[in-house]
Amino acid sequence: MKNNIVEFLDDIIKLYPRKNIFIEKNKKITYKQFGDYSKLVASNIIEKENLVNEPIVIFIDKSINALEAMIGTLYSRNFYCILDTNSPKNRIDNIIETLKPKLILTDNKNKEKIESYSYNINILNIEELDNTLKFSNYKKNINYCLTDPAYVLFTSGSTGVPKGSVILESSLISYIDWFKNEFNINDKTIFGSQTPFYFSMSVSDIFSTLVSGATFVIIPKVNFSFPMKLIEFLNEYKINTIYWVPSAMSIVANLKTFDYIKPKYLKTILFAGEVMPMPVLNIWRKNVDASYANLFGPTETTDIFAFYKVNRKFKDNETLPMGVPCKNVDVIMINDEGKECNKDEVGEIYVRSPFVGNGYYNNKEKTDAAFVQNPTHNSYIDIVYKTGDLGKYNKYGEIEYLGRKDFQIKHMGYRIELGEIESNINSLDGINICACIYDNDRIVLFYESNTIGDSEVIEFSNKYLLNYMRPNVIKKVMKMPYNANGKIDRVKLKELYREGE
Repeated sequence: MKNNIVEFLDDIIKLYPRKNIFIEKNKKITYKQFGDYSKLVASNIIEKENLVNEPIVIFIDKSINALEAMIGTLYSRNFYCILDTNSPKNRIDNIIETLKPKLILTDNKNKEKIESYSYNINILNIEELDNTLKFSNYKKNINYCLTDPAYVLFTSGSTGVPKGSVILESSLISYIDWFKNEFNINDKTIFGSQTPFYFSMSVSDIFSTLVSGATFVIIPKVNFSFPMKLIEFLNEYKINTIYWVPSAMSIVANLKTFDYIKPKYLKTILFAGEVMPMPVLNIWRKNVDASYANLFGPTETTDIFAFYKVNRKFKDNETLPMGVPCKNVDVIMINDEGKECNKDEVGEIYVRSPFVGNGYYNNKEKTDAAFVQNPTHNSYIDIVYKTGDLGKYNKYGEIEYLGRKDFQIKHMGYRIELGEIESNINSLDGINICACIYDNDRIVLFYESNTIGDSEVIEFSNKYLLNYMRPNVIKKVMKMPYNANGKIDRVKLKELYREGE
């Protein structure tokens, strides 16, 4: 039985030693080369730092260097936390204070920057390793354990100090086993990677690559600003599988890219991270013959706990269901009285699964609030994750996502889901993307469009939205703001609204 994800990698290296595992713009690396260098990182950590089961911070841009640091950390039987090198220093300060790491891994590009922060923590440059150290000298002393942490990923921190979600080796292995099998990730798979490595979505394509013999291509971030170049890139590298946030897919659809060029090799299109605008998905489905799946889950469940393989047509003003629980996942819906919901009742979603992480690092208060005893019984310890998401079952037996509890507002005496307003406005022809916030008893709608203005939006909302759901304020933006994870930045929207008051 394997007790660490890297033991799966060792087996795959034997099968595909000379095959490329990771590719970036000016660099590629084979399975054998990647394994060897990751082990060299591990041997330097073990020999120079003598750390076991400790957090190691990685301060490296999205690159093969970052991947070597991540997997090298796991080989050394420690766990990693990868940071956004462009984060404000105060956010990095908060993470460092929470983790209290003894080591930071960096590379030539970022060494000077992290040193300037003066954290008084040892720094190891993975491009300046001692090449005389051999991992085989130390492996016999490493006793991997399934209950070891694999990594800590921090939430966006939009509501305060970021929380570090702890994911164990057991959760990672269990989740990746499901993901690989459900979407048939194999040695023919070529991923086109969009998401940052500090975002939980990246876990799926990185680690399913490691255990399957697939190839993982890092798409340059700049390409997502030039959709024609993006599709050209997909075709050049024969990418057949993507797992992107909907905003990345929206850019391609809204600029009518498919009128000029189409992806030649795409066969599996996965998306997650935010609600998919249905007009965008319909444009993709019309132009790209592939299998599509909506994946749903937070960082606290490794990545995903429910999914829907798109198998029917949807109108532009409809929304996709979350779908069904993944294998090895139990979804429980709890009503406001703390009881399990009836069949058609709306409730908060609780998740029970080995995918569920082990709370928040050095944050007992937040852990105790979100990782709770299964409310359906008290017979034994049965910790479940309280998601904060609202849902109910539809006529197909699928879970419908009804928004966040914290996005549910009470306006004019009515309970309203802001997501329902967004879903309707997104169906208006000419809308690229929209988002709602609620501030000072006002529903504020932001929208992006190249062809229509406020009058068309007002006319549409008057026709299709109930009176109490109509936006009180409508603001057109040249470009919707997104956070580092590629999601709409609602904190920034609130700032924009208040600045304009």
